[in-house]
Amino acid sequence: MGGMGGGASGFGGFGGFGDIFDSIFQGFGGGASVQRDTTGEDIQLNMRLSFMDAAKGCNKEISYSRNEPCPACHGTGAKNGTAFNTCKKCGGKGQIRFTQDTMFGRTVRVGACPDCGGRGKIITDKCPDCKGKGFLRRDTKVTLNIPAGADTNSYMRKRGFGQASAEGGEAGDLVVVFQVEPHKIFQRRNMDLYVDLPIPFQTAALGGTVKVPDLDNAFEYTIPEGTQNGTTFMVRGKGIKSRQGTGNLYLRVFVEVPTKLSRDQKRKLQDAGDALEMKQFDKAKKYSDNLSALYGTEAYKK
Repeated sequence: MGGMGGGASGFGGFGGFGDIFDSIFQGFGGGASVQRDTTGEDIQLNMRLSFMDAAKGCNKEISYSRNEPCPACHGTGAKNGTAFNTCKKCGGKGQIRFTQDTMFGRTVRVGACPDCGGRGKIITDKCPDCKGKGFLRRDTKVTLNIPAGADTNSYMRKRGFGQASAEGGEAGDLVVVFQVEPHKIFQRRNMDLYVDLPIPFQTAALGGTVKVPDLDNAFEYTIPEGTQNGTTFMVRGKGIKSRQGTGNLYLRVFVEVPTKLSRDQKRKLQDAGDALEMKQFDKAKKYSDNLSALYGTEAYKK
């Protein structure tokens, strides 16, 4: 199994694949030879992953069609893989140099041999299975072992599972780009997880415990007395565990005020509110003091 994002294991951000040029231009004498790349083309496929599969890792099978190297001729296009001769024009290199004299000097261009089409050999007896093409069109199934931490636009590369080479070279690679579906509770930044945690206003005021999730289970978390709306708590090591390290879990508190109160509930809340003093509300008191200094009026009525 090839690595993710490059030669070594690990995820990589998805990027373009460079073009490889098979000719050069040189001026004023002196030619140079280049090694022609005969590798088959890569195949790019997209795969959707659930949030949990991406975060925790999983095995996924993917099916696709590709030009597979012909097993009968080993991708050479020649019967039994041996029914060919070395091209006499290019000496088996697959390339020849074209030289042209101009008023500015001599120019040299290296290009594919016209006799063998860049293969370096001339087939004398075509493979009966692939009719000399060197490949067969087949359906392929590949199982990907996706480690924990895959994210949208990260990708995996499986060596040799792309298109077969039309010139007897190595097959290209299969590149699978991931698209991760959103989750109902979790949000993610790299390996850290975020949860928007609504708590009743009495829990914020008095403190208490609430069940919160991680990737494997739910656990009790203690909300301290006097917790304010917008407070964020960090639980170390409860994020995504990946090869790149372990993230944290962040709980972003939203204090929720009840709606549709009954008459009796409103009376009890009013009584409780009347028993509290303004100095017990730090931000409200500061706002009221500033308003009073500006306009000589109180912000809140008792």
